[in-house]
Amino acid sequence: MVLLTPDLLFDAAVRIQLVEDRTLTFTFSREGVSLRFPTTRRLAEFLQTPHYYVLPVFGQMEEGGLITRAERVGIMTTPLGARKFIDLVETKYRSEAIHVLGEPVFLEIMRRIRGMQASPPSPGGSGPIGR
Repeated sequence: MVLLTPDLLFDAAVRIQLVEDRTLTFTFSREGVSLRFPTTRRLAEFLQTPHYYVLPVFGQMEEGGLITRAERVGIMTTPLGARKFIDLVETKYRSEAIHVLGEPVFLEIMRRIRGMQASPPSPGGSGPIGR
């Protein structure tokens, strides 16, 4: 059996979402960007281990400020976890991310997650919604 670590779960989450499902779910808020994590059962199935071995590692990740878990909402990265996620994507799964998101969207998400200023609005744009 493989020793489960936060790094291994992040890598498995990226592979499940980008390679198998070819989908990522983001939440944008004033606090930053977060990404939905696969369920504990999905990660366990992918890693071929009982799901109850995944739970303590999720506890470590939650204590480390990388994820949050909410009943009926699921597991989401925190801004710190999103940074870890996107750094992993950039170094190991860049081509898969570009295939799923397209390069402009991928680059913009990287900028937002890393706290850099977002791209300026296009000429003639109306600015923020509601103005």
